[in-house]
Amino acid sequence: MSPKEIVKSFYESNLANGIELVPEYFHPECELHWNGSTGYSVMDYDGVVKFFENIKASYQCIRTQMSHLLEDGNHVTIRYTLFASTIDDPDNELPLANFISIWEIKDDKLYKRYEISQIADDNIESYKSFSEIKV
Repeated sequence: MSPKEIVKSFYESNLANGIELVPEYFHPECELHWNGSTGYSVMDYDGVVKFFENIKASYQCIRTQMSHLLEDGNHVTIRYTLFASTIDDPDNELPLANFISIWEIKDDKLYKRYEISQIADDNIESYKSFSEIKV
């Protein structure tokens, strides 16, 4: 698979079951940098495993709606909105946050990520900009 296909395949998975995806998609030496609403954090492979364990404990389903997916060599940029339904309310899906991530692929695995996120809002113009698919 191309780097773009690897990233797309990962984001099209049910990320609530992500713990099963970790060995398939993540490089053992991965390094994930994230600027989010709670500040800056870095995760390694073990941190990714713990992250997905926490996600699985809280969410029934997580899906992404991609608006952009761009490839440049072994780097892929993705812009998307993350939607989730909780275990307590599986029939009600809500937007959680908007993301832009730049991935570096190594050995056909997700290796390095530089990501920024913002909590999703109910501004219709913002939502429209994420629903225009340019994948």
